[in-house]
Amino acid sequence: MEKITLETAKTGSELVLETLRDLGIDTIFGYPGGAVLPLYDAIYSFKGIKHILGRHEQGCLHEAEGYAKSTGKLGVAVVTSGPGATNAITGIADAMSDSVPLLVFTGQVNRSGIGKDAFQEADIVGITMPITKYNYQVRETADIPRVITEAVHIATTGRPGPVVIDLPKDVSALEIDYIYNPAINIPSYQPTIEPNELQIKKILKQLGKAKQPVLLVGGGVSYAEAADELVTLAERYQIPVVTSLLGQGTIATSHPLFLGMGGMHGSFAANIAMTEADFMISIGCRFDDRLTGNPKTFAKNAKVAHIDIDPAEIGKIIAVDIPVVGDAKKALQQLLAEPLVHNNTEKWVEKVTKDKNRVRSYDKKERVVQPQAVIERVGELTKGDAIVVTDVGQHQMWAAQYYPYQNERQLVTSGGLGTMGFGVPAAIGAKIANPDKEVVLFVGDGGFQMTNQELAILNVYKIPIKVIMLNNHSLGMVRQWQEAFYDGRTSESVFETLPDFQLMAQAYGIKNYKFDNPETLEKDLEVITEDVPMFIEIDISRKEHVLPMVPAGKSNHEMLGVKFNA
Repeated sequence: MEKITLETAKTGSELVLETLRDLGIDTIFGYPGGAVLPLYDAIYSFKGIKHILGRHEQGCLHEAEGYAKSTGKLGVAVVTSGPGATNAITGIADAMSDSVPLLVFTGQVNRSGIGKDAFQEADIVGITMPITKYNYQVRETADIPRVITEAVHIATTGRPGPVVIDLPKDVSALEIDYIYNPAINIPSYQPTIEPNELQIKKILKQLGKAKQPVLLVGGGVSYAEAADELVTLAERYQIPVVTSLLGQGTIATSHPLFLGMGGMHGSFAANIAMTEADFMISIGCRFDDRLTGNPKTFAKNAKVAHIDIDPAEIGKIIAVDIPVVGDAKKALQQLLAEPLVHNNTEKWVEKVTKDKNRVRSYDKKERVVQPQAVIERVGELTKGDAIVVTDVGQHQMWAAQYYPYQNERQLVTSGGLGTMGFGVPAAIGAKIANPDKEVVLFVGDGGFQMTNQELAILNVYKIPIKVIMLNNHSLGMVRQWQEAFYDGRTSESVFETLPDFQLMAQAYGIKNYKFDNPETLEKDLEVITEDVPMFIEIDISRKEHVLPMVPAGKSNHEMLGVKFNA
């Protein structure tokens, strides 16, 4: 390996920080500990990278995810060895599920102690192998720039994902006067970005024959920042659009061709359109079970074209007629560059629009605050332009159904893994990455109790996020399933007692409010327009269910709880 002599000798830790800076990284989230002390000693005097001190390693990881998801930039986290690294596992797995570009440095014991059960040792390379895109253990200090350069390249190209670099303490402390050439040379890693032209032509040929086409749009379109191209294609050929949870925002919710989110808690119009379509063009969407319902009956009348940057996803769950491996933006650009094909979807658009208009969203009740109304009002007050972060559960689905999204990367949520506790730290990361945008978090009383310690950093770093906790005194989604499918036996899903959340907010020095009056709610919520960290607790109905709902294993057209206009 080619050696490059340094002008002045540097420690491994200095090389870490300089390499990151040279690669354009300006923010890292972390929590110090014994094995990363040399790195933190270097951070102490290093200029050019801002370090955000979280309050728990899981929090640091979700902060880095919120940062990455809302911008497309690489999220970087640093944790110590052993329990520090194992506390980061959930965030790494979450990033893997949702294709989040993440670089995670884990401290490790000295090389001489590896494999000997030294204090705070864990085989983090072994543990994270199934939940990373790639991982490294650095054994030579001179290798640090090369490993980091490679890791950043792998994490941010092709289908993005998390990469772990395990850094032994002595490797990061050692001072050296040379490095190995960091130029990227990975012959085995060549992701396909450019879609095959013949396959693109096949899609258009099929589109010319289709009477009832539908565009199914996933997070890949958002990550590729291809929303403009998507909307142009939908309008050019008058194709109705259904999104996955992570595809929300790629087309404005107010757009006449948008039918809503599909799947388990999708809209009636979206699920019926997918069931009745004769041609489905799926872009950047991996057909997960929450979207497809029963895969045997999913879009069974449709020819399926599947555009995805990850070849492993194509044909994995749904049989595909026209496979296209490549970047979503490139594929859409190619589709738009081809000569226009003639198609007529007038009757189909008329039919799906009628389906959309037939359905009543929710029954307005006078006596209790309804979560749907809260989200709609926040949508009005933020003009549909806020970055919306959610935790996981009922509030997540309501936020997906009722906020008026307009832009890609606007919804930051845990899709594939469904990680409770994601919300608070992810909102912090999103706000640090987007200081000029309003960041609103919807969180339940369950998820809030998992990672609320991260609120401690709001005032330290001046992070004016708006935390809106929808409190139904239960693990709402677990309770909903128990009420629907377990004869109402709400086993361990209802909180008999809860902490005083208002006092908690005060303890962290955050402005706090509690609202429970449906008559004054509209006015009450106007407080969110103030630019300060804020915690708003809203007591909502304890019986409310997320509807419609497709029971697990059923087909998408077998929705429960659809309410039609009289």
